[in-house]
Amino acid sequence: ASITGEAVSAPTPTERADASSPSELEVVRVEPYNAESPARALAPAITPAVNAYVRTNFGVPVLSNQHAIQVDGAVEHPVTLSIDALRGMPRHSVTATMECAGNDRLGMRPLPVGEPWRYGALSTVTWTGVSLVDVLGLAGVQSDAVEVLLTAADAGPREDAEDVVRFARSLPLREALHRDTLLALDMNGAPLTPDHGAPVRLAVPGWYGMASVKWVTRIEVLRVPFTGYFQRQRYVYDEPGGITPVDRMRVKSIVTSPVEGARVGRTVVVTGWAWSGDGAIVAVDVCVDGGTAWQSATVGAPASAHAWTPWHTELELSRAGRIVLQSRASDASGATQPDAIVWNRLGYGNNAIRHVVVEVE
Repeated sequence: ASITGEAVSAPTPTERADASSPSELEVVRVEPYNAESPARALAPAITPAVNAYVRTNFGVPVLSNQHAIQVDGAVEHPVTLSIDALRGMPRHSVTATMECAGNDRLGMRPLPVGEPWRYGALSTVTWTGVSLVDVLGLAGVQSDAVEVLLTAADAGPREDAEDVVRFARSLPLREALHRDTLLALDMNGAPLTPDHGAPVRLAVPGWYGMASVKWVTRIEVLRVPFTGYFQRQRYVYDEPGGITPVDRMRVKSIVTSPVEGARVGRTVVVTGWAWSGDGAIVAVDVCVDGGTAWQSATVGAPASAHAWTPWHTELELSRAGRIVLQSRASDASGATQPDAIVWNRLGYGNNAIRHVVVEVE
């Protein structure tokens, strides 16, 4: 099936970066455009859209008003849906935390290949659109289906591929049929921007960001697992013991206050977020100066089952000078953040305990 919708010229990455205030995003790479959420933008429960991180593998396509999505494969009757038709379907909203699989890659040694993300490839936003299960219901999924493949409009060359590669990722049928897996049209109450996948993108709560395909052009129901470039050569944990796919977000936490380098008093309130794709956050502990005395933090209620969980605690610090704060989260699956980074060749899934250095007055 041909890809419908005509791509038109997008602003160049340089133009886009120059037009943005440095306080809105921290640019990691100009072309293809990749930018982190600044530290201050990670404090609110909902990340402002202008501060939501941007991940692109190729140039950013801008699709025309005639863009439509083809739904075919192992279905009873293929359908083509315009954006207007999607907007006319029942709407569903989901607030979800999304983290790039390569977030915190700069913490790994030796430094893996890939974008040099620090810790800001992370955002929590409210997506609004149409549940993917409703779109698949229009076409009728056949009984022997195993996956759903989403193909994007962006494409380009890769050093380790012979031909031009188009971004495409598949989801297990169970995930594709979950009510909260969305074909998102809006982000925080406003239409998507080109950087964030306009006019329509996938949003898969609980999974690393690579699953949330942007600029969707085709939805194909598969009878056999997909083996494309971004499924088997990228977004995999390539470790000495073998290769496994990247899927759900590993349990992780961050300190949002005090920020790195802050000057604090002997009594300090420490706040932050914790999240996991494998279960609710059940505990967060905080430690000073890398010691063994972990103090339990108070865990709050997340904005939704898919959003990060707030936590806070008050610490009485015993000395002045430079100290290190650490947070460690555990989820309902029994997983806890590791002390040490688990290195892998492509630098994915770093959920090790982070250090925040502050100055005690």
